[in-house]
Amino acid sequence: MVLRRISRFYTGEEARDVLQEIFMRVIDKQSSFRDDSSPGTWLYALTTRYCLNRRRDERRRQELLIEHDRTACWSSAVQKERREQDVLLRELWRELDEELALIGLYYYLDGMSHAEIAELVGCSRRTVGNRLLELDGRLQGRVQGQ
Repeated sequence: MVLRRISRFYTGEEARDVLQEIFMRVIDKQSSFRDDSSPGTWLYALTTRYCLNRRRDERRRQELLIEHDRTACWSSAVQKERREQDVLLRELWRELDEELALIGLYYYLDGMSHAEIAELVGCSRRTVGNRLLELDGRLQGRVQGQ
């Protein structure tokens, strides 16, 4: 289950490295497990948060490299538009609180239902729906504000 979740973010040897890091994290964080959810739910959420944080840190390092190396040039209009979209989504992602980012990830990337997300995040299905509306509104506001 954990490796399958990690494979949404990483592949091959890197996925196996992350798997090892996750179980090291489980050993360190086992005291944070509460009996109000199943161990599988807790492990799934821990894995998702770890992968998201790791991806965010990787992006930050990449941005620093790009910032220092301005020699890369975008030659076509398609590449330029894609880069602008990437920047827009990256900026939006940074502004999101952890719960909203997780809900968006579970819904749009993993295709989970509102009920499944509610169980993982620890809120009601209605809250999940409201948070998705908020996420959509923020994205639309960003797109229109460009």
